[in-house]
Parts: sequence; structure tokens; C-alpha cells
Amino acid sequence: MTSQIKRGVSLYSYQNETFQGKMTLEDAVRTSAELGACGIEIIGEQTFWGWPEVGVAQADIDHWHALMAKYGTTPVSHDFMLDYKRYKGREMPFGEQVASVKKDVDFGAALGMKYIRALVSIAPEVLVAAAPYAEEKGIKILIEVHAPLHFDHPWIIRHAEAFEKSGSDALGFLPDMGMFLFGFPPVWKEKFMRIGVPANIADYIVKAYEDRVLSEYVILNVRDMGGVGPAIAMAETLRHNAAFEPKRMLDYMPRIHNVHGKFYEMTEDYIEPSIPYDEIVRVLQQGGYQGYICSEYEGNRWIEDAQEPDSVEQVRRQQVMLAKLLGETEVPSLKTPVAA
Repeated sequence: MTSQIKRGVSLYSYQNETFQGKMTLEDAVRTSAELGACGIEIIGEQTFWGWPEVGVAQADIDHWHALMAKYGTTPVSHDFMLDYKRYKGREMPFGEQVASVKKDVDFGAALGMKYIRALVSIAPEVLVAAAPYAEEKGIKILIEVHAPLHFDHPWIIRHAEAFEKSGSDALGFLPDMGMFLFGFPPVWKEKFMRIGVPANIADYIVKAYEDRVLSEYVILNVRDMGGVGPAIAMAETLRHNAAFEPKRMLDYMPRIHNVHGKFYEMTEDYIEPSIPYDEIVRVLQQGGYQGYICSEYEGNRWIEDAQEPDSVEQVRRQQVMLAKLLGETEVPSLKTPVAA
């Protein structure tokens, strides 16, 4: 039976191609639509020139809506940043932080988004204060649960308690699947070895990650093995990543409205070797989730020193994997070559 979960793409996945001018916004939307990933998520700064420092031209907003109509796609989320340290020597006052969030609520509403993604660094009090305004605009503000944080982390629990106390339905969560990193990504290991990590140390770190050895012990052991520079940096990645339990999402499912389908590599046989998507999808289905899983490719930065990233092919492979896991009968394929 086909799942009620829908497929989408964060256009962040195509960052290399868009930055290099190989893909326009229309290319990105069309490509996603052809893959059957009809939910479109953006980071405002990437997709719209000048945001948030200057206003976005109405013509650009109209163009966005025209693309949504042309390709049958749905605006899902505007991922925003709150740079509360933007002023040298002082943090942004509480009132300015709330006003900044409201500005992103307005922008998301103008684009037809249902959600805006808040970085995990934003204090819950700021989001609670902005919630009534978001309700008026028909927007939900979703705090991203991103590694090394997780659903049992005190900071996330603090948000959950504040959201419940507020009584607002405009506040929720956006889990990033990178917090379920069950294996050390092969592309990470290969990159570290290219920049000088000896094979024996690289193998040790990968095995230590699989065995869930405490990161501080791994760093000390790498030093004892003679590791310096890149080897220490590779060991330090264990501080920021972990294999948390996907089932923990179930307790928060009423407030989970969008999902980041983080991935670092999709193999030719449509497998993400480090993140257990089969288990993740089962948990989401068990919880009755009916929102989007938006592909979020972040393997590009780990390979671009050695080869040209093909983000479109990587997204295609993940969409094939998701379609199969969701019980879809047609395999996503591209009909139109991406502009060179």
C-alpha cells in the first residue's frame, strides 16, 4: 500500500550547481518535479538574491509562484536563520529577535509556505513570542532537531515544554535525519584519507564510531597512535554526530510537520550507507506522519576536492530509494537534461 508520506527536495541539495550557474531556479524546480518530489523547500538566502538584507522584488515572488503552478509543485518550507550575533560586541535584543522571526514569517507566507524552519540555536522564548503572529499568517515555525542534538537533549526538551505551555499549534519540530547516523559515512573517511589521515587511523575511527566509543577516548587514542591535524579533525567528528533512536520521534509526532532527508551519499544500488532509512520510514509511518521528506544532499562538500559533485544524480537516487520505501510503483527518472 502506498504511504501517505510525500516526497520533496530542499533546493539546498543543488547548491553547487546553482552557485556555479549550472542550474537556474526553474531547473531546480523542474528537476525535482520530474522526480516526483513535488514539495519544494528553500533557504531564502540561496534562492532569492539579497534576502534578508534587502527586500525581495515582487517580480521574483511572482516568478516563484509561476514556477509552482507550471510544474505542479508545492511550497513547503522557507529555512531561515536568526543571526542574533550580527552586531559586533552585543547580541540582538529579544524584541529584535522576535521581529526578525516575524519578518521570515511574512516572507514564508508571501511564498505560499506552510512552514518556516528555525535553527536550533534560537531560544524557545523567541519562538513562543512570535507564535501568535505566525498563527495569523497560517504559518508553523519548526525548530530543527539536528545532530549533535536529539529529542532527549535538554535544549530540545526545553523547546517542547515551552511549546506545550504556550498552547500554540504554530510551533513544532523538523527532525534532520543526520541525527540517525548509524555508520561513519564512507565519503567522510575517503576525504580525510585524501588530506593525510593514515589508513590505520581512519579504519580505527570508523570502527570506534560503529562501536559507539566515547568521542573523547577516540581523540586521545588517535593522538597516542601518532595522529595529528587531519586525523584529530576526523576523530573530532564523533563529537558532533551520533546514532540516536528513530523511535524517539514517535513521542513528538503531533508537532513534527516536515522532515529533512539528510544524506551524504547514495550508492548506485540506491542505498545510503550511513543512515537507516528503512527504519526511519517505518517509524514515520507508524507515527502516522503525512508530511514531506525533503532530500537534503550534503555529500558535495566531502567530494568536491576530488571530483565534480553530481547533486542531481544523488538526489535522483535518494528519491528512488524513498519511492520504493513508500510503496510507490513508479521509479523516479529524469526527463529533461539539466542545463550545463
